[in-house]
Amino acid sequence: MRRLPSSCRHLRPLLLAGALLCAVLPAAAADRISGQAFATRSEVIAPQAMAATSHPLATQIALDMLKAGGSAMDAAIAANAALGLMEPTGNGIGGDLFAIVWDPKTQKLHGYNGSGRSPRALTVEEFHRRGLSEIPAHGPLPVSVPGTVDAWFALHERFGKRPMADNLAPTIAYARNGHPVHEVIAHYWERSVPRLSPYPGFVEQFTIDGRAPRKGQMWRNPNLANTLEAIARGGRDAFYKGDIARTMDAYFRRHDGFLRYEDLASHQGEWVEPVSSNYRGHDVWELPPNSQGIAALQILNILEGYDFSKIPFGSAEHVHLFTEAKKIAFADRARFYADPAFSPAPVAQLISKGYAAARRAGIDPQRAARVVQPATPAQLEEGDTIYLTTADADGMMVSLIQSNYRGMGSGMAPDGLGFILQDRGEMFVLPPPGQTSDHPNAYAPGKRPFQTIIPAFITKDGKPWVSFGVMGGAMQPQGHAQIVMNLIDFGMNLQEAGDAPRIQHERSTEPTGQATAMSDGGEINLETGFPYATVRALMQMGHKVTFADGPYGGYQAIMRDHEQGVYIGASESRKDGQAAGY
Repeated sequence: MRRLPSSCRHLRPLLLAGALLCAVLPAAAADRISGQAFATRSEVIAPQAMAATSHPLATQIALDMLKAGGSAMDAAIAANAALGLMEPTGNGIGGDLFAIVWDPKTQKLHGYNGSGRSPRALTVEEFHRRGLSEIPAHGPLPVSVPGTVDAWFALHERFGKRPMADNLAPTIAYARNGHPVHEVIAHYWERSVPRLSPYPGFVEQFTIDGRAPRKGQMWRNPNLANTLEAIARGGRDAFYKGDIARTMDAYFRRHDGFLRYEDLASHQGEWVEPVSSNYRGHDVWELPPNSQGIAALQILNILEGYDFSKIPFGSAEHVHLFTEAKKIAFADRARFYADPAFSPAPVAQLISKGYAAARRAGIDPQRAARVVQPATPAQLEEGDTIYLTTADADGMMVSLIQSNYRGMGSGMAPDGLGFILQDRGEMFVLPPPGQTSDHPNAYAPGKRPFQTIIPAFITKDGKPWVSFGVMGGAMQPQGHAQIVMNLIDFGMNLQEAGDAPRIQHERSTEPTGQATAMSDGGEINLETGFPYATVRALMQMGHKVTFADGPYGGYQAIMRDHEQGVYIGASESRKDGQAAGY
């Protein structure tokens, strides 16, 4: 989430007043007004099943699937399809998908990497021929193969109970009959229209008379209904090998693009093993590169060496240590995270405790680092997006994240299909003309770009504990680490852990075409709620501190209480979402 909608800005003075009061309160997970633990609402508790998504109607669809005998995976797919219609500002079937699933039958976690590859016909030389030094953010060139539909069917084949047609039916009905647009979504939709209107098919399919739908206005997308009906009838091949694929091919040939039928027909996602690191007796799980999940594990490994029972939440020491750990993890992220088929990352070494200890030793407890280098070979010698989570009565829990990347994606909306293609290819590094690049994330045809979207999971004593995620670009691993700390170090409940004010550090070296090495220490964005005494102390340490207007992500979570046999749900107060169960 980038900023608070204008219609919600009456809350700003209240939040800022809370920040002022926090300056004289004990540094804890303080409410911005009263000094008590801060939560916008109670946790949701239910005995049978739970769903938490960024849209109330999607949450209700998930519950309907569960009540009808569907699994947590059926519910997750149904909710994801609904969000593609209802929250096109963050996701859709033109994007990619990653998931972590707790399977009660095997008593283990399974991971799926549903990210697509760059077009095989698009070469580095073509970018240079067009005079480009970076891959553009919008239009046909950053488009990569959409992996979501393949991921749906792969995940459903292993974990689904109900027919896929049943899972897609509620969204098809809403697409035909309409649904009212919610407030935060309307805000981002309005921001996207001027930027994406020049691209073919966008205005015709994603505006009402050339403008974004307003809050509360009914929105229909019959083209998407037709596309989902074709997928319901014909399966994944209807999308990747049928008329939908041929329509995409013809569209990009007409509009100076390179995505071809052959790219779609050859697409295949992959099952991957989640990786973990233990944080104070809890195993935190992420997916390996090409996603950025292991950055959260690197941050936590470094922070585990500090005693946060003696470091209050919101104190300068808390924020400083978190920020310095993030800088280290992101230096490695820029250097090593990429498509492992082209450049395997040393994952085991990067998330090892020994490596974390070595990097921790370089943190100055009193001073902000201005420059941070990635790991050296000697140190490694040791042998806009949506997030949702569901859980069912059998104990299956699904952690799923899906995105078009930059807001509503590339803006490229193929004729009559009702969805926009992602612009994930913008994340590649483009080498200069006449030069080759050994950067792991350098552009190549048929390659998966670096991915920001990451689902997460926590187990304890071999049992599922929390399925959660925090969407929002580079905020995601930072948000994951903060949620884990809030739950384990600061003793917050599931809703408090998401509502507590967040930290975001910006301007680390990035693994993308816009990459420039951090040379000034970057800047810390602090959400309202941190004491001004903390801000002053951080500035004295050499940090640049700003109060940014809302780039703090979107959180959903489900916790399993094994003792009581219930699920606990939480939903992001900064979005339109809802957690609900039965």
